[in-house]
Amino acid sequence: MKKLLLVICLGFMLFSCRSKKSVVTKRPKNNTEQVETKKETSTKTYANATERYIDTYKGIAQNEMQLYGIPASITLAQGVLESGSGKGTLSVKANNHFGIKCHKWTGAKVYHDDDKKQECFRKYKDVKYSYRDHSLFLKDRKRYAKLFKLKKENYRGWAKELRNAGYATDKKYPQKLISLIERYKLYEFDKEVLGDSYTKYEASKTSKTITHTVVKGDTLYSISRRHSITVEELQKLNGLSDTTISIGQELKIK
Repeated sequence: MKKLLLVICLGFMLFSCRSKKSVVTKRPKNNTEQVETKKETSTKTYANATERYIDTYKGIAQNEMQLYGIPASITLAQGVLESGSGKGTLSVKANNHFGIKCHKWTGAKVYHDDDKKQECFRKYKDVKYSYRDHSLFLKDRKRYAKLFKLKKENYRGWAKELRNAGYATDKKYPQKLISLIERYKLYEFDKEVLGDSYTKYEASKTSKTITHTVVKGDTLYSISRRHSITVEELQKLNGLSDTTISIGQELKIK
């Protein structure tokens, strides 16, 4: 009887050990599978929010270029600047990446402090509609007609004419757009759209010296305001050490 009990106990212990071993050997396999799955679904990384923004919306900007003739580089730079790389209040709450106000808009609206308190802005279901409205905003208004006479490769000219036409009051707006375009090489997206018809725009071929003759009442500040440059730039162009100017003096502006 004792021998029989001993055999039963040993058999139970052996079965129990085998069960434990089979459970232990499965765990590492499951862990390995989980790690491999994570590697396969890893997402693209970006140096900053601007790079992410450009990669996200470059296709929409290029499509708008094909349809309306506005350089993708300009559209993207404006989007980055005006939406805070997609993190601005209007872009988050209303998918409005270009700060377009209501005017005669009959769609959804949001209210936001801008030049005045609680101004009315357009709200879009999707960002792509904000890009389309931006294209129509420029294409359908006569004051922007000069833009469409410029070459698509001439992003510098587009940036400056936008400001001249009254798109922005910030006198450094053109320089900000140009800086973004050149820093992130946004002109490459224009090249992709234009293909073989793309020719690098050389500003030096069409540039000319612009001057201003000083008249009574002129100051460097008033002249700088009139020509959308800074007093410091005027001084540098004309080798001036102070703000003294005289009637009849010819100043280089550009």
